[in-house]
Amino acid sequence: MLLLLILVHLSSCGINSNHKKITSLKPENQLIKVRQSKSPIVIDALMNENVWTDAIWHPIDQLWLGQPYTDKDFYGRYKLAWTEEALYLLAEITDDVLFDKEDNPLVAWWDDDCLEIFVDEDNSGGNHQYTHNAFAYHVALDGNVVDMSTSKEGKLYNTHIDSERKTNGQTTVWEVKISLYADTYEDDGNNVPVTLNRAKKIGFALAYCDNDGSSNRENFIGSIPVNGEDKNRGWIDSNIFGTLLLTK
Repeated sequence: MLLLLILVHLSSCGINSNHKKITSLKPENQLIKVRQSKSPIVIDALMNENVWTDAIWHPIDQLWLGQPYTDKDFYGRYKLAWTEEALYLLAEITDDVLFDKEDNPLVAWWDDDCLEIFVDEDNSGGNHQYTHNAFAYHVALDGNVVDMSTSKEGKLYNTHIDSERKTNGQTTVWEVKISLYADTYEDDGNNVPVTLNRAKKIGFALAYCDNDGSSNRENFIGSIPVNGEDKNRGWIDSNIFGTLLLTK
């Protein structure tokens, strides 16, 4: 009887006996349905798989930092797909200047032109500044991938992301494979990516750091509206992420 009462109490507090969250308090700010690819996706930035033909473009058009810009300076859009192995991203960025200021990938990586991919594997929301409750992957022009570690410093997560980009004139196509990891991820541990399945929900946002040659990035442009004056919160607060729903 005592054990039963304890279990009832834990359930009423929103947790179970395995200490897992039953429901997420994260709002569904932007729900996007993502279709499963029936065939493998080759990361070559050629976007010639059938799933990309059928997928819908979504805009990257929310100014999170910087001054208003024109479509000539920046224009961005993206598509998504998935397999059991990973989440896939196709991004098309029109940018008049591609700028890589720092040779060292762990120095001021946010001030270089880069694609920033925000992922919360279980869509739970909450703070992730120095935890792996969620990830904020900065994908540099040279392919290096950086996020904050639990040691409160930048760390390379190149094994999490496989990317290829091709630039033609002022338009760059990025094709990206994103392996997803649970919030139990340990920087020095033996971690295995999560297997994806239909009906799974994932927290997600996409942004672009745009720098045309300044000492700091000039614009930070995201895929989702953020309320309030401080819109540069994605690297801290995964509640601002949108929600992906994996479908067939």
